[in-house]
Amino acid sequence: MPKTRKTFICRSCGAIQPRWMGKCPDCATWDSLEEAEATPSATKDPQRGLVEGWHALQHDEDPGTGLRPTPAPSRDTPVARPIADVGDADTETARLATGIAEFDRVLGGTPDRRGLVPGSVTLVGGEPGIGKSTLLLQAAGSLAHDHPATQRQSVRTLYVSSEESAPQVRDRARRLGVPDTAALYLLADTNLARIVEQTRRTSPAVLIIDSIQMIYKSDLPAAPGSVAQVRRCCAELVYLAKASGIAVVLVGHVTKDGALAGPRLLEHLVDAVILFEGDRHHAHRVVRAIKNRFGTTQELGIFEMTGTGLREVPEGASVAALDTGADPRPGSVVCPVMSGSRCVCVELQALTATGFLGAAKRKSSGLDANRLAMLIAVLEQHAELRLADRDIFASVVGGVRVAEPASDLALLLAIAGSHHRRALEPRTIAVGEVGLGGEVRPVPQLETRLREAARLGYQHAVIPTLGRHALPKIPGLELREVKNVDRAIEQLG
Repeated sequence: MPKTRKTFICRSCGAIQPRWMGKCPDCATWDSLEEAEATPSATKDPQRGLVEGWHALQHDEDPGTGLRPTPAPSRDTPVARPIADVGDADTETARLATGIAEFDRVLGGTPDRRGLVPGSVTLVGGEPGIGKSTLLLQAAGSLAHDHPATQRQSVRTLYVSSEESAPQVRDRARRLGVPDTAALYLLADTNLARIVEQTRRTSPAVLIIDSIQMIYKSDLPAAPGSVAQVRRCCAELVYLAKASGIAVVLVGHVTKDGALAGPRLLEHLVDAVILFEGDRHHAHRVVRAIKNRFGTTQELGIFEMTGTGLREVPEGASVAALDTGADPRPGSVVCPVMSGSRCVCVELQALTATGFLGAAKRKSSGLDANRLAMLIAVLEQHAELRLADRDIFASVVGGVRVAEPASDLALLLAIAGSHHRRALEPRTIAVGEVGLGGEVRPVPQLETRLREAARLGYQHAVIPTLGRHALPKIPGLELREVKNVDRAIEQLG
């Protein structure tokens, strides 16, 4: 028997240490080292069996059993070639559209060709109960269903549930309205070898595993969810995707800090990392990519959780409420925010309350706390507002996180409006960057923001001074230029 030796793996960065220590020396994370056993057999190529096994997918099925034959050993090995000799793989034309436009937008691609890339591995993470399994089950049902209106053919999909039984998933699919189709396969298992075997038998184009933390390899002495198991199972699934061309989607858990559970290597192995954001106790859900090898990470998808699953929010129109009969609300300003190629009108709210000098609170939700402190200082210095003894709270409605400087003017007007008990006119937006000198600066893609606001029904816009010849002409939208903070506060009624 080969002699085993114990090693310790950091669950945060994936570093391997020869002995246990209270703090990982590589990433300085406390109590993150987990014990694992290393054997000489672990140095074998983990993709050898998978790569050879998937050569059988090129053969026809056995007419007697309907299964594919046992693969013959292959000795093909990769060779280095000049880049000019490498064939063109048109990943844009080969994308698999899930049928959920907001999800396809985040996955990347051109406007007419978006979705999963064959042979890619996508990791979907988020807090418990936020809707990861709901979204992927809806996407699986849409992939496996024919769409005559768009002339999109069904795609064979295998949904593997490691946390629920097959009847539980079936009941949830009925509640979500997932259509019954022969192209959607369901498997409830946690053993990686059996999952790979069922994948070989069904030969799907999309493989969804919910979740990777419950999958295990029987030849590893570690428990499911440990660093060793998650790292090895994810690595073999990546090899499986590259060898077979199957688009693999993994569901990952998150820690209490909001980071993906498991070693950091998990995010490096996959091609795309998709995160759910928002409070699970509220209706809106925001989906964004923090890593994407096939597209931009600036795109944003907005959903609303309903009794029948996740519903797409068209163009983010309901993130900022547009109520024509409502009275003006002090401390509430709408700002058009750019996220990738789309513009979303979000509502920024601020509240000022009596505090104590020297111990005033500054709290923000969905906003950069440093940016909030800077705007408060600008108001005190250039607008002569006394805020040193005021508690200030700021938030973004709808669970959307806003980080771009174009929202400075809207947040500043929200704070000033709450302090003075004044508000902007109904159907008014504000956009602009505020400098430390109190000036209001132009922002990029201003015309795109204004056109989207006009489309949603807004009639007034507070913008930076651009000059007469640079002003865009938007039908139905009155533009009010402001040069500095004082002029902007004058817009408050």
